[in-house]
Amino acid sequence: MKITPFDRILLLATGLLAAWQVAVGVNGAEALPMIAYTVAFGVLLVAGLLLIILGFDVLESPIVVIVSTLIPLSLSLGLVWEHLAAYRTVYLVFVIVGFLAILLTRLIPLRNKLPVMVLAFVHGIAGLTIFLLPIIWSLTGRATHGFALVGIGGALIGVGGILLALLKAGKPLLSRLTILKVLPILLLLMTAAFVAGFALA
Repeated sequence: MKITPFDRILLLATGLLAAWQVAVGVNGAEALPMIAYTVAFGVLLVAGLLLIILGFDVLESPIVVIVSTLIPLSLSLGLVWEHLAAYRTVYLVFVIVGFLAILLTRLIPLRNKLPVMVLAFVHGIAGLTIFLLPIIWSLTGRATHGFALVGIGGALIGVGGILLALLKAGKPLLSRLTILKVLPILLLLMTAAFVAGFALA
């Protein structure tokens, strides 16, 4: 499927929001969470630009899968580091090991289901963290209600990740055409939710 001008506009808006978040940062964040958030939104910016320039075919590259993993891993690391101090070291180890596992299973040609299983597990843990932590913190009064928008962004990134992972595995929930049609909108809504959630936190 060829990328349309409207898709490019949506992706450009996504990139501008991501660039804005990189520029303004997150108020009160320590050094490591700030670095993690900057990496996540920086990768999101680069991914949007690559899609604009190269089209949807770039999604077939294993390098894109590897690099895009940095978005949920970095975001979730920043959230855990800020809000779950007791689990900082454990989660940092998970992020490093998870990224290396995805890297190895994507660079080494494997014909079994291991690459998809590793990707689903790592993305699943990171996605659930991004989704649940802000919402629970908002509902329990440990953060503002606006912070829950980060959780909504986490839900959207989870949906996008599942759709793309199943498509790559040859067991798509929706047709490839439908997934590629909704992907730019999903990316924009996700980024807008993250930016608004961090601004209102």
